[in-house]
Amino acid sequence: MALTINIYYTGTDGSARRFAEEMIGSGLVEKIRAEKGNLRYDYFLPVDDPETVLLIDAWESEEALRLHHKSPMMAEIAALREKYHLKMRVQRFREIMK
Repeated sequence: MALTINIYYTGTDGSARRFAEEMIGSGLVEKIRAEKGNLRYDYFLPVDDPETVLLIDAWESEEALRLHHKSPMMAEIAALREKYHLKMRVQRFREIMK
């Protein structure tokens, strides 16, 4: 069953946007998109909250997501989150019918 995860990264003084730009510019986003089971990995900017970036992240299965969480890229993402002093809010959705 497919999973979709919405991650809201919130910072100050544009730090969330700079985080997303560095994720893209460093090649991390392309590496994640190339992982087996990744369906989507896209950033969005909420119109009414300039200090937040939304990541919509989708995976084919729990197993694909679990493998992603065990990948070396997770340490790189965590380091960037710390660098930009971001808070996270996570929502998770599971496909119930196909």
